Amino acid sequence: MTALCGIERFVTDPELLGPWFNGDSWSNWLTVLKGAFGEPLSESEHRQFVLLAEREPPDARVRELWCAIGRRAGKDSTASAIATYMATAIDWSPYLRPGERATILCLAVDRQQAALVFSYIAGYFDRVPMLGALVNRRTDDTIELEHVDIMVATCSYRSLRGKTVALAILDECAFWRPADGAFVSPDVEVYSALLPCLMTLRKAGALIIGISSVYRRAGLLYDKWQDHHGKPGDVLVIKAPSRTFNPTLDEAAIVADMALDPARGAAEWLSEWRNDIAAFVSREAVEAVIIPGRRELLPRADVRYFGFCDPAGGSGADAMTLAICHVEGSAAERRILDCIREWKPHFSPEVVVEEAAATLAQYGVTMVTGDRYAGDWPGERFRSHGIDYISSEKHKSEIYRAFLSILNSAQCELLDDPRLVGQLIGLETKTAWGGRQSIDHGLGGHDDLINAAAGALVLSESSRSLLAWRGML
Repeated sequence: MTALCGIERFVTDPELLGPWFNGDSWSNWLTVLKGAFGEPLSESEHRQFVLLAEREPPDARVRELWCAIGRRAGKDSTASAIATYMATAIDWSPYLRPGERATILCLAVDRQQAALVFSYIAGYFDRVPMLGALVNRRTDDTIELEHVDIMVATCSYRSLRGKTVALAILDECAFWRPADGAFVSPDVEVYSALLPCLMTLRKAGALIIGISSVYRRAGLLYDKWQDHHGKPGDVLVIKAPSRTFNPTLDEAAIVADMALDPARGAAEWLSEWRNDIAAFVSREAVEAVIIPGRRELLPRADVRYFGFCDPAGGSGADAMTLAICHVEGSAAERRILDCIREWKPHFSPEVVVEEAAATLAQYGVTMVTGDRYAGDWPGERFRSHGIDYISSEKHKSEIYRAFLSILNSAQCELLDDPRLVGQLIGLETKTAWGGRQSIDHGLGGHDDLINAAAGALVLSESSRSLLAWRGML
């Protein structure tokens, strides 16, 4: 790696980033950066590094740096300093083909969140004349230098193809959720897609940085912590409370916030992995019941179908969904999901109910079960189209619990729909105070499709038994 100066000088020089990283409160970050980039440590810095990393300093620059550190501890500021350093102080040109450009990526769950780190970087170029002189062109999401582009991107593996990456910052990666349901683990998918992008510039110092406060015991950040924390090698993992890296934080305010929700507070301020949140199902169990390539089954005259609806008003964030299924076998050996529909906001409830009723009629369904918290409007609208709407006797968590045994015993067949699958695998079991458990989507997620599908599959058997008792089957 050919660098014009070291990371310590770049961050502390008053003519560069020194005005924003001076003072004792940044000493722990500076120690970590020097260790991560293989720069010599003083005796006191060496001792401090061992305390922070629970390992000896690496012999040379690391390939990956993962910072599982509490909120307001300077993670974004530090990542922006590294990005600015690697964009301006390292000469990538000997490793690039003619016309090829190195890319510094700020990745997050959405462009708005990724833009936070990008705005810090842009601020350095605005305020430091030596850096500003290097800018050839600038847009809202890109800073172009002579051989380097600094860019904002979302946590999608599709946005990475074709790029030659010098640095990728995975911002708040413990909280990444799929935007389109295509992949349940965007952190893992993005990481896998990044590795080929980094190959060209690995010898020149290409780097992955993951920065996030912690969440549940799953995902890329958790795996990196398990595999590399406190162990020698070129992957450095730092896990620490907020005040370890930002001692200026008000301890009394942190204590007060933690008192409101101890589990959340321990994760956000103390960097303790949450034990009260766990994955609801395994990906393997879900994949075992998906019928590859099956998007929908046409209605059959010899089958009785059952429908479940998850209503929505059309003006909020929730979609309205409908699922239709049937049961095969005299002993209900298989529950088959035939059809799912999703209407994303914003929409007219009148129009959507009319379309849902028409779909139900195609399958010969005259009674649909739905969310009991939706109020009276679904029943009124469905009845106007000849469909009886019955409020579910089970609430959402009860439906999911009943569905779990159906899923784990492989007694159902699911459609090959990425959004449905993504929502199912994204469900989380949450334990509240007193031990009460609920099942719901994770932060930033949705469960409208899987709620309808699970409701139809669970309630089909009880409805089927009732109809059989009445002699209607």
